[in-house]
Amino acid sequence: VQLQASGGGLVQAGGSLRLSCENSGIKTGIKAMRWYRQAPGKEREWVAIIIPNGSISYADSAKGRFSISRDRAKKTLYLQMNSLEPEDTAVYYCNYETVYGSYWGQGTQVTVSS
Repeated sequence: VQLQASGGGLVQAGGSLRLSCENSGIKTGIKAMRWYRQAPGKEREWVAIIIPNGSISYADSAKGRFSISRDRAKKTLYLQMNSLEPEDTAVYYCNYETVYGSYWGQGTQVTVSS
């Protein structure tokens, strides 16, 4: 099982990035797909969730700015991030919760300059 996260980078405040999480290996039993982030010196925090029936929810910090989606055919999870702020600087991780266990991507760094 491998989750490959990508799309991070350096962006100015107000800019946008789209993160991707390519799933190779998880075919069945998916209960939920999430994005988390961890800023330096802080605990990992949940950002957004999408479940197979399409229901979506966001952390307050992400509401109105971030959008989670999935492409079933490409087996890829996305996080579109708009109006980025320096406070969004963190390593972003994708997570798949399945009936077999929880799987994490390796993280992708997002840095937002002021």
